[in-house]
Amino acid sequence: MSDPMMEGKVVIVTGSGRGIGREMALQMARHGARVVVNDVGVSVNGGAEGEDPAQEVVDLIREQGGEAIVNRDSVSEWASANRIVEAAIDTFGRIDSVVNNAGILRDRIFHQMTPEEFEAVIRVHLFGSFNVSRAAASHFRAQQSGSFVHMTSTSGLIGNVGQANYSAAKLGIAGLSKSIALDMARYGIRSNCISPFAWTRMVGSIPSDDPSQAERLARVKSMTPDTIAALAVFLASDAAASVSGQIFTMRRNEVFLMSQPRPVRSLHRAEGWTAQTLASHMLPAFKPSFLPLEVSADVFGWDPV
Repeated sequence: MSDPMMEGKVVIVTGSGRGIGREMALQMARHGARVVVNDVGVSVNGGAEGEDPAQEVVDLIREQGGEAIVNRDSVSEWASANRIVEAAIDTFGRIDSVVNNAGILRDRIFHQMTPEEFEAVIRVHLFGSFNVSRAAASHFRAQQSGSFVHMTSTSGLIGNVGQANYSAAKLGIAGLSKSIALDMARYGIRSNCISPFAWTRMVGSIPSDDPSQAERLARVKSMTPDTIAALAVFLASDAAASVSGQIFTMRRNEVFLMSQPRPVRSLHRAEGWTAQTLASHMLPAFKPSFLPLEVSADVFGWDPV
């Protein structure tokens, strides 16, 4: 590597035994980082799995001359998430970046979704991102540096069918990242989000009975995690020292800076508003600017380039 952007840094990548997380861990190592490869070794629906993907990634990093350790603690619980950060400190003496990538799916149409399915996804994605970030934050503050890279999704930023739990978690992560960026800017700590498009076993587990869903998944199959991993390396590195509080989408060779909620239209009425005047004045004024009920595939409807 002619320009090792992560030389001397220690990075935690959660959920890095497979898919996007695996590629991010490998690229971090190739760029000189020492990596904590965190993966509990379960299937995308949270069930037990006989394989040991984290060890496979660590072995590959070591074969390529890098340094890495395995960690199998869950991000979803506070105590175990703290052990992930402790593993980095105990082994490598510091922590420079956290990539919150761990996730599971429990897809179901909203009126059939159980509280258990909702909570399980929120705990891994949203609680997990908070738990690991908060555990690392004290170390970042003490050294006056550090970066967070969180994985959000267009399912939350735009919308998707049958993913109320996942969408809520992923939009929550965008808010969490922005709050971290605001609260910790004074300590030189940055926080950004990536919304990835790539074919992974998690995407492959999404039901595709709906023809439009099947078409979308077929398009995603052509996208691999390598460019997403490159964006994560950049955001974790000192080259992105001026970048914080942003949301990026990566789609094969396309990279997008995503908008964040801001006022679209305004209307003033000196007399104040009643339910009736909102219906008669506000509704016709605002309605042309209403966002349609779109899913991610409607907004990103073209083939990736």
